[in-house]
Amino acid sequence: MTLQEIIEEMERRKQKIREEMGGEKAVKRQHEKGKLTARERVELLFDEGTFEEMGTLAYQLGSDPKKTPADGMIAGYGKINGRGACVAAYDFTVIAGSMGPSGEKKVTRMREWALKHRIPIIWLIDSAGARIQNSAGSSFAATGGLFFEQVIMSGVVPQVCAVMGPGFAGTAYVPALADFTPMVKGTSFLGLGGPPLVKAAIGEDISEQELGGSKIHCEISGVGDLEVQDDAACIEKVREYLSYLPQNNQDLPPVIKTSDPIDRSCDKLNELIPTAMNTPFDIIKLIEEIVDDGKFFEIKPRWARNMVTGFARIGGHSIGIVANQPKWLGGTIDVNASDKAARFINICNAFNVPILYLVDTPAFMIGSAVEKAGIIRHGAKFLHATASATVPKFTIVVRKAFGAGYYVMNGRAYEPDLFLAYPHAQISLMGAEGAVNIVYRKEIANAEEPEARRQELIQEYKDRISVDLVAGAADVDDVINPADTRRILASALERTRGKQVERPWRKIGVVPV
Repeated sequence: MTLQEIIEEMERRKQKIREEMGGEKAVKRQHEKGKLTARERVELLFDEGTFEEMGTLAYQLGSDPKKTPADGMIAGYGKINGRGACVAAYDFTVIAGSMGPSGEKKVTRMREWALKHRIPIIWLIDSAGARIQNSAGSSFAATGGLFFEQVIMSGVVPQVCAVMGPGFAGTAYVPALADFTPMVKGTSFLGLGGPPLVKAAIGEDISEQELGGSKIHCEISGVGDLEVQDDAACIEKVREYLSYLPQNNQDLPPVIKTSDPIDRSCDKLNELIPTAMNTPFDIIKLIEEIVDDGKFFEIKPRWARNMVTGFARIGGHSIGIVANQPKWLGGTIDVNASDKAARFINICNAFNVPILYLVDTPAFMIGSAVEKAGIIRHGAKFLHATASATVPKFTIVVRKAFGAGYYVMNGRAYEPDLFLAYPHAQISLMGAEGAVNIVYRKEIANAEEPEARRQELIQEYKDRISVDLVAGAADVDDVINPADTRRILASALERTRGKQVERPWRKIGVVPV
């Protein structure tokens, strides 16, 4: 054969692999389940015409190449919104997307590229886990490096793991170690063992969705970050998520031009925010009013709903938002809310995304149930994250900032670059009613008119914890009209973009768990 004939034969083989994947029947079954194929997903992920596949001719050595085309793994490089990224997409049409030896070598190559060239890496999970027939003896002993390398990459380059089918055993920890894990409703599931293994090991008979479906992990366990309707929506969320982040930890997030005026007055806030401290309202409506075009990318929206976290832009600048949600538990902070906030703060801090804290909390949850659940150590994790963050940080006390809730939500001592409050805000160890009932209970009991005296003391205490007194002591930078929030934050983001902070050298902080 001539060289040209050899080249043509090679190209035919590659094209056949790309077209046939695991075979026509397997592709049909994938579509019948409402799932796209791995190649269809990759095509949606990257900008048109930019994807370059690596290792197309790989297969499981010692077996028929036709049975393991590309060894069930699509790997390569492309551009997302004009910026580079690597992908590792498990192909369920080839031996249920199981992790084969040649396929995992390709994934290792993607991790190497991502780290060396400082670009994001994306996993598209649709896999039954490790290929059992290759998991005995020395073969198994040599695996596991993927998790080690994920940890090494953590906080260096963005890691995204979209769960678009099964992710059991060997592929379950990939999403757990990633920064962002969207899941597809009804077709995705995660677990350390699938239903057959669970049945064999402990006798529990359970379906995939009941064991580890998207509802379980996005509402109960907190492993999933977002539940979406289908594969196409999942891919779009991956692209959107990455748009808020830089390529790596040494870059700044991109600034995106916006037609939303920076000095737009947020007049709706003056009607939205109740003056009564215990009246619930939706903090997300406040967020949507101040950010560019009302667009808020919420993370973990259905888990720990008393805490809101997510990305937005103000004046084109990316910003991470941590907010108490008065609609849920009155904005009280519990175990899951602490973990949710701490993780999000750490991601923002790792990738140079400024953080806005919107404070409206009566403090941490108290009682025997939360003490047994470890509220102190989980709250300490939240505190550690806020104190460790060196990115630009802005705090707005919307209504109340009581107790240790004030500290973890970036109180004055935690180096906010701008510390603001709305005119009716209150800052104190606790709210007026609780404080009066504890401190003055005997005085109230002995008064001629106990209830009248109690109300009088409550009003006196409110006066002492009002923002006027805090402002008088210069412990807030300014008390502002809520309508001016967007304009003030846009200016602060521009001013602090080059922020530098020096801290004592340390190998690593000891984070509470």
